[in-house]
Formats: sequence, C-alpha cells, structure tokens
Amino acid sequence: MILDDSIKALISYRLESAREKLSAAEDLFEKLHYKDSVSRSYYAIFTAARALLATERLDSSKHTGVIALFNQHFVKSGKVRKDASKWLERAKLYREQADYGDFYIVSVHEAEAQIQSAREFIEEIETAIEKRSRP
Repeated sequence: MILDDSIKALISYRLESAREKLSAAEDLFEKLHYKDSVSRSYYAIFTAARALLATERLDSSKHTGVIALFNQHFVKSGKVRKDASKWLERAKLYREQADYGDFYIVSVHEAEAQIQSAREFIEEIETAIEKRSRP
C-alpha cells in the first residue's frame, strides 16, 4: 500500500507517542506507582493501535470505536496476531479499574505484565506497519 507523506508522518508520530507512553509506564513502575503505570501502558497500546489504523485512514473519537476498528480490520483479517486483541482489551479493563475503581489495587505482577504486553503489542504493530509499507 502506498502511503502519502502526511499519513506516514501521522503513523510515525503515533508510534513515537506510544513508545513515550511505554517509557512513562516503566518509569512509574520503577517508582512503585502501579496504577498509573497500568494506565500509561494502556495508552501506549491504544496509541500504537491508532498508528496502525492510520495505515487504512481509519480512526474513532471513542476508545471502543478504535478497538472495534482494530479488531475488524486487522485482527479478524489476520494482519496482526489474535493476542494483540487480547492485550488491548485487557489493558483497557485494567486501565478503567485503575483510574476509576475505588479501592482497586494493582499488584506489582499486574503492572509488570501490562508493561510486557505493551512492549509486545508495540512490536506487533511496528511489524504490521512495516509489512503494509512495503511496495
């Protein structure tokens, strides 16, 4: 697929933003701020998903819309592994509980697992974008 320069710039921006959010999640984890780390891990995943959606000129103003488009256009078609959908859904659930749940406690293991999921998700997205960018 041929992508014009503005779409390439958007994809690059979103991928860099995803990596930055992952770095913030890692920093928060190191400072024992597990709830905030889980939230940043989710946004790293979410932003990477939006980078991939940009390759098809797709986006949504709602998180659920982004997830639905991602699943429809990339998971169901086999362009990304099914694990990617699971990572995205789980990260959203954890983020909502961490941000809005009263008395919700994120364990060190949950926060660490979310960071690892975000790393793998971003790698999966980068690979998918690279494949889509080849002539």
